[in-house]
Amino acid sequence: MSAAPTTIAAAGAGRMGRGIALAFAWGGYEVALVDLKPRDTADAERLEREAMDEMAASLASLAELGAMTDEALQRVLSRIRVVPEARAAQALAQADVIFECVTETLEAKRDALARISTLARPDAILASTTSTMLVTDLVPLATHPERLLNAHWLNPAYLIPLVELSAHPGTAPEVVSRLRALLEDIGKVPVLCAATPGYIVPRLQALIMNEAARMIEEGAASAEEIDKATRYGLGLRLSAVGLVEFIDYGGNDILYYASRYLAEHLSRERYTAPAIVDRLMREGKTGLKSGQGFYDYRERDLPAYRKDVLERTLGALKHAGLFRPPR
Repeated sequence: MSAAPTTIAAAGAGRMGRGIALAFAWGGYEVALVDLKPRDTADAERLEREAMDEMAASLASLAELGAMTDEALQRVLSRIRVVPEARAAQALAQADVIFECVTETLEAKRDALARISTLARPDAILASTTSTMLVTDLVPLATHPERLLNAHWLNPAYLIPLVELSAHPGTAPEVVSRLRALLEDIGKVPVLCAATPGYIVPRLQALIMNEAARMIEEGAASAEEIDKATRYGLGLRLSAVGLVEFIDYGGNDILYYASRYLAEHLSRERYTAPAIVDRLMREGKTGLKSGQGFYDYRERDLPAYRKDVLERTLGALKHAGLFRPPR
């Protein structure tokens, strides 16, 4: 006998809840989009229409771009049901995985996690989608903390593959592996990071966005020129090569010397390299060319690896419509 299908609930019927509902419905799962706010019948019906119309509009845009057929659009939408607060208890009690998607305030999280913890089965996974609160701060708000972790999605959640998972020391390993496998099954790319402010992507994004704004403020370049530089240079390269991989590929020594120059001429606070860069430099671990860096390349087929990086970069260039054959 095959296992029963996994039941998904998104608790909170706002933007993130709707995006997650679409992501799982797209992946073939039935999803309960659960409203946690008490409403009268008319207001509950209005919210349901608004949520379904917004999700339909998102899919319609993808259909117009050739990403799906009209038939597939209806099939995906049919897997989502909006559950009013009056019936939230039953939907949450039936769910195998519950994503908490309420407003980013401690009060809202406290109320939502307390209610979900009371109604959910003890073995149900509880994943908060908070983008600002550490999972360690949420532990006191939930019962059965071994089933709690953060799952940070990037908007639009139904389209962007990455989901950043952040567990606390008491999170059961099987909870992490179950959620990772579930996300991979719907085509997502889960990554695991410690309970640290900003996860991975927001922490990196904040630095580069602030520096872009600072360059405009200083008159170093216009917004248009910065956007072209990031879209067709930095962004194009990083769409093919991971950021740490990029350090090793070019050489940690390049980062070391560039950091020293920028620290001296722009800002020591912003550009002084972390101790790990200095340590790798002292140890002669400059990356690909020395055989060791952040990664170990000593057992790798280096010509094949370099060809793979070139192929990925060429693919990104072709995807951007910027590849030109030689004249």
